[in-house]
Amino acid sequence: MATITLKGNEIHTNGDVPAVGSVAPDFRLVDKDLNDVSLANYAGKKKLISIVPSLDTPVCQLSTKKFDEFAKGREDVVVLIVSADLPFAMLRFCQGEGLDNVIPLAMMRSRNFAKDYGVLIEDGPLAGITARALIALDGDNKVVFSQLVGEIADEPDYDSAIDAL
Repeated sequence: MATITLKGNEIHTNGDVPAVGSVAPDFRLVDKDLNDVSLANYAGKKKLISIVPSLDTPVCQLSTKKFDEFAKGREDVVVLIVSADLPFAMLRFCQGEGLDNVIPLAMMRSRNFAKDYGVLIEDGPLAGITARALIALDGDNKVVFSQLVGEIADEPDYDSAIDAL
């Protein structure tokens, strides 16, 4: 269990984010076309997984825009935005902002991703959705960068995640 804050108030996740050097847990998430996807869908590519509480919040929107800009022209990297939002809402946001370099993925069928990645918030007003985190994986799904953002309203460490890739 990790302790983070929401506007200075302590809340807790179910565990710890995957450690650098470990192999990332596989997952089953839902894409914009309501297909199940897993790490195998992105085999051989580096992956930046931006885990956000909701694309309906300013910090989540800002980070998604920054990662979309980073992903432009990067054939060797996929940027996965994982949220508890429905695929339709995530797609509406991305299309409305002209973001086509990130891949929005939803946890709509299961919270196992959040549990397996140690980011499921267990208490407080956001219980049941994810904390903010960044996980960078190499082409073999080995974790090369991992960050659980300590204050959920803060931005993640963009530069360190990008540098690790």
